Amino acid sequence: MPVLASHRKPRNRIRSTAPAIGITSAALASVSLLTQSAGAAPAPATRAKPSVEEVQKKVDDLYRQAGSATEKYDKAKEDTAAQRKRIDGLLDQVAARTEKVNDARRTLGSYAAAQYRGGVLSPTATLLLADDPQSYFDQSHLMDTLAGREGKAVDDYRTQQKAAAEKRGEATRGLETLTGTQAALRASKETVQSKLTEARRLLSRLTAEEKARLAALESKKRAEAKEKAEKLAREQAAEAKKRQAAEKAKEGSGSASGGTGTGTSTDTGTSTGKAAKALAFARAQVGKPYVWGATGPGSYDCSGLTQAAWKAAGVTLPRTTWDQVKVGTRVVTKDLRPGDLVFFYDDISHVGMYIGNGMMIHAPKPGAYVREESIYYMPIYGSVRPG
Repeated sequence: MPVLASHRKPRNRIRSTAPAIGITSAALASVSLLTQSAGAAPAPATRAKPSVEEVQKKVDDLYRQAGSATEKYDKAKEDTAAQRKRIDGLLDQVAARTEKVNDARRTLGSYAAAQYRGGVLSPTATLLLADDPQSYFDQSHLMDTLAGREGKAVDDYRTQQKAAAEKRGEATRGLETLTGTQAALRASKETVQSKLTEARRLLSRLTAEEKARLAALESKKRAEAKEKAEKLAREQAAEAKKRQAAEKAKEGSGSASGGTGTGTSTDTGTSTGKAAKALAFARAQVGKPYVWGATGPGSYDCSGLTQAAWKAAGVTLPRTTWDQVKVGTRVVTKDLRPGDLVFFYDDISHVGMYIGNGMMIHAPKPGAYVREESIYYMPIYGSVRPG
């Protein structure tokens, strides 16, 4: 048995283990690849280019924001001018008061000099040399020791000095307010410029095909707005016809009953005349460029145009849309008359002048010119009738 055992053929272990080694290597390679993939940074996602519709919406919104910032600029500019004028007046008053103080001081000085020559340091001299004259004034015994013209001179000096101090304080506070207003003016200007720059940047990135598409969208928007304007014009014409028929019937009834038959038109000659003058001025500005912050005569922003137009009719309007909307009588869209002011957007950042038939004259935006347009081109906030 041992001999047979020694001639037994040994088992081939290499052949049995080779497949296992191959599988293990493949598994390790797979694990290595997975590990490398997991550790690698993900590929950056490609940002989709905005559609022409998105660009249009963004640009319109930027122009609206620029319009709102323009109104803030206009307000700060107006406030700055008013504050400068007020401060100039205060500084003139300070100078005048200071001169009066100096006159009073010279009068006291003459009394003090006379007393000094007499070898006595009088209360008057002490007052003039005091570090804190007001504190010295508060000593009740001062006026008790003075009488006649000298007492009157001290009293005048005290009055003029107090008045001058008050005016100086008022001027100082005014200058502080002016500084704050000037900061607001700069901030509004920077906001306008940044919004307009961003709008121009978006438009400059459009291809020729995209610009054509944008122009088509704009044309469609104008056509829809014009259609709404024509509908309003028809409704207003029908209402006017109905009103005229009612007035004629009333006139006939008045004649039959012995009345005067003069009618009761709601329009007043004065109001119609002023509106006509404002409209004539606005029409004469058509074709002039929009420039933010401008009030004419070569260019305008929206509220600068309406302010100038009504000024030509003898009516003073505030500078900004936010203040103009508060002046006059509020009217609904269906009751609009030529000359009325129509305001747009929830932030009341734009205004135009109604000319009838659903149309207005307005200074639209940077890069555009004063023109006629449907009031439905933008979302209407409300309308007023200046008086």
